[in-house]
Amino acid sequence: MHRHFNANFSVKDSGLPSGADDRCIISSERIRQILGITDSVWVFIDIKSAGPRDDFDHAVMSPYQISGSGKWLKTEDGVSNNPIKAKGKLVTHDFYCSLSPIYVLSDGTVAPLLTFVIKPVYRMLKDEHEKTIGQPLEKIKLASIPNGILLTQNPNYNRKYPGLFFPGKDDRSKDKKKMRARISFSLLRDIADWRIKELEV
Repeated sequence: MHRHFNANFSVKDSGLPSGADDRCIISSERIRQILGITDSVWVFIDIKSAGPRDDFDHAVMSPYQISGSGKWLKTEDGVSNNPIKAKGKLVTHDFYCSLSPIYVLSDGTVAPLLTFVIKPVYRMLKDEHEKTIGQPLEKIKLASIPNGILLTQNPNYNRKYPGLFFPGKDDRSKDKKKMRARISFSLLRDIADWRIKELEV
């Protein structure tokens, strides 16, 4: 990822205790022209590999992979997020996003958070005896998940598209603040078709 970004942006690493599989801050004058308020964004990328039996039109996300509403009422309290609703056909639960929608770093860099999912999908090759002999890459799905401000405030996609987040793999015995949710790729397409892309290999 960094090699690609280095060709087009100024790139720097900056860590958090938890979060995406890969992440970095990218900066350019073009970003400033688009956003107006800053020349930087913090890119979070999660890898969600799948095989032919689990290539569903969604991705399972943890609270540490999604940005939320970003309340900051008092400087000393820091940033917090309101839970969002993960709505299923039968079950609904609160989903506690852990990431801030915007970060202000110690050097003064203002970096809105951008979240992406890369989903490599593999085929299963079998011989005449049905023994698996290989798992070549078949396609790659790319998903762009809206920033927490877009999700929860303006235009509030999570309210406009019920079911955008729906219950994940966890049962009710898990700590509610750690419960995962699935994000619907079909509803991301409804928000904007560029948010989901599929590359055949």
